[in-house]
This record gives sequence, structure tokens and C-alpha cells, in this order.
Amino acid sequence: MKQTAAIKLVEITRREEFSASHRLHDPSLSDEENVELYGACNNLYGHGHNYALEVCVRGEVPASGMVMDLNVLQGILAEEVVSKMDHKHLNHDVDFLQGLVTTAENIAIALYELLEPLINEHEGCELSCLRVYESAANFVEYRGASS
Repeated sequence: MKQTAAIKLVEITRREEFSASHRLHDPSLSDEENVELYGACNNLYGHGHNYALEVCVRGEVPASGMVMDLNVLQGILAEEVVSKMDHKHLNHDVDFLQGLVTTAENIAIALYELLEPLINEHEGCELSCLRVYESAANFVEYRGASS
């Protein structure tokens, strides 16, 4: 009996950092309800974080030895995320976050939806998960709607 070679899936991760401000505020709620729900994070003038973003790409290791060229991934993240979010007010300055309450959860989902088609268009690559760190102690992980 001939043995088949096992598929070797590898996950690579790129980490980027950016600083941004935001305000947690739901316009469908009253000011009092927003303060009760979001506390100090509902400050009218916002507050800031030093965010970190980790993007994990999964695929088989091809003959090149690289699931995806990390320089290409870095370029995508620089253009699509860092240039649009670094030193910005997420509620006002970032088009793809408009209309969202800018929690780390909603930011993670929006970034995943933005990046998934750009990463998956590279042969053999699949965006497997994305992590948004709002602080060293708090992060959100999102693996896509079907996960």
C-alpha cells in the first residue's frame, strides 16, 4: 500500500502596531444609557489606545518554503490598516468603521472583513484569524463568520 504524504498546514502571523483614539457611543441610546453602559469610555472627547494587530495566515508550505511572503503581508497591513488608523479618531476618520460602536470586537470583525479578500487572493493563502489588542492585557480574536 502506497502512503500519501501528509498535508502540512502552517500558520504565519504578522504583528503591526498603531495608536488611535475612539469613543464608545451608541447613537440609538440616550446619553445616560451610554454612560451607564460604557462608563469612562463614553467620554465626549474620546480616549486612546496603543493597539496591536496580529494577522494569521494559513496554508500549505509550497516549494518556496513560504506560505505567504511576510513582506507582502506587511505591505497589505501598512496600506489597508496602519495608514488608515494610526493617529486617527476611529469614530470620525476611518471609513470602514463608520456607523459602528468602536469596541475591539467590532474593530476585529471590520478588519477581518477588509483583509480577508486581500489575503485570500494570494494562492494557497487563507486568513485564519485576527487579533486586536487594545492593551497588553485585553485582546479580541476573530476567526470569521463561519468559524
